[in-house]
Amino acid sequence: MRRRDFIKVIAGSAAAALPLAAHAQQPVMPVIGFLSARSPDDTGPVLQAFLKGLGEAGFFDGQNVTIEYRWARGDYSRLPAFAAEFVQRRVNVLATTGGEASVVAAKQATSTIPIVFVTGDPVKAGLVDERASRGDHVVG
Repeated sequence: MRRRDFIKVIAGSAAAALPLAAHAQQPVMPVIGFLSARSPDDTGPVLQAFLKGLGEAGFFDGQNVTIEYRWARGDYSRLPAFAAEFVQRRVNVLATTGGEASVVAAKQATSTIPIVFVTGDPVKAGLVDERASRGDHVVG
């Protein structure tokens, strides 16, 4: 599967997670936290595919969903603070890009907010429980 197709899967998963992640006292418009280890310049095609996938699912930034971005710009030490900021902001879903470091930071920051990511082998990387790879929908 091509990289853009993977990103569309992320966007579709983020869109699917939005209704599942509703909290009391949430803003009227759902919020997606977009956490990337890279910079906006390095993420252009990925971001375009992400937004396209959300649009195909009927979600448009500023219309019926808000997307907040945090860019570590290659400084992985910034990721935990960004993830914690999203948790404090009580986003509805976290979409992570730029490698496993983004996923790990998000996973360490929350066990209640859905985290959407794409990686080679999430079980081998310790990002999800083996049962999730069998379709049991268990996030590690």
